[in-house]
Amino acid sequence: MNGNTPFWRRLQPVLAVDGPMLAIVALLMSAGLLTLFSASADFPGRFELQLRNVLTALLLMWGAANIPPQALMRHAAPLYGMGVALLTAVFLFGVTKKGSTRWLHIGHDFQPSEMMKIAMPMMLAWFFHRADGARGWQVFVAAAMLLAIPVGLIAKQPDFGTAMLVLAAGFYVIVLAGLSWRVLAALGVCGAAAVPLVWQLLHDFQRQRVLTFLDPGADPMGKGFQITQAMTAIGSGGMTGRGWMDGTQGRLGFIPERSTDFIFSVFAEEFGLLGGIVLLLLYSLLIARGLQIAAGATTRFSRLLGGAITMILFTYAFINIGMVCGVVPVVGVPLPFFSYGGTALGTLGLGCGILMGIRRQSLA
Repeated sequence: MNGNTPFWRRLQPVLAVDGPMLAIVALLMSAGLLTLFSASADFPGRFELQLRNVLTALLLMWGAANIPPQALMRHAAPLYGMGVALLTAVFLFGVTKKGSTRWLHIGHDFQPSEMMKIAMPMMLAWFFHRADGARGWQVFVAAAMLLAIPVGLIAKQPDFGTAMLVLAAGFYVIVLAGLSWRVLAALGVCGAAAVPLVWQLLHDFQRQRVLTFLDPGADPMGKGFQITQAMTAIGSGGMTGRGWMDGTQGRLGFIPERSTDFIFSVFAEEFGLLGGIVLLLLYSLLIARGLQIAAGATTRFSRLLGGAITMILFTYAFINIGMVCGVVPVVGVPLPFFSYGGTALGTLGLGCGILMGIRRQSLA
């Protein structure tokens, strides 16, 4: 580079980040911190902990952006194998909390299912890359078996929300690899036919969530309290919102989980419909940038992995906002780069870092 090269361009090989994606993520994190400051007024120290989580996620993002996709491909199968082994260990001697066995105690409580959100699409992207474009039914059956093993182990914990996210991550890779739309239609029909069987297999609390979704007003002060209060907060925000720190539903504690899964209702109450539209626009830009990076990838592995990670970002945002608005049943899915919590934030940071690494490779 000559002396006339702008300073930020000279830093780009060192920073290894994608400017547009980093800017969008930074805006989402900033808005999330503002909302969390308001939502967690009665939780001392939570805002400071989230600041630490944000910095950790940014470091993870930068670290992942510096890893070439070829290195990820080499480690995809070992990482998947390690994840399945850890999930099996959870099944055998995991730590149980609130009726769910999801953790291993390794110095501290560790949730192996979180790593499968990245390891699963990596494994399937590697699998289809090695298959060298083959589209025979045997390839897709083998991929489905690779996907079913960790999903089944996670569902057994039980952790329905994480199981669905891991299932979605793998399913996106399979679809992007060229699964026939006829097969997708057949799977949809089979899925609809299997609803009665699935209903019998659900735990009582899972059935109750579905029933509450269908009619939250049936028990507004009990099972439907959470979603009723969230929708009340969104409605009370009006067009422009009540203003930062001035929301009543969130500040007075009417919204359960207001700093985690239901933080969007606090944001909508304080910043209104216009604020919600801006937030949706940011997520749309993030997803569009991810798809643009995936489309420009130089290898099949990178295209499949980049596309799956991007669609996972969409799934997180759609399910979280959808459940708060009463469009989908309530499940434990955080709002990307917004909700309080370090594990999901770190996982999403890794995902965006991988996308940045793919972008860096395509520019090389």
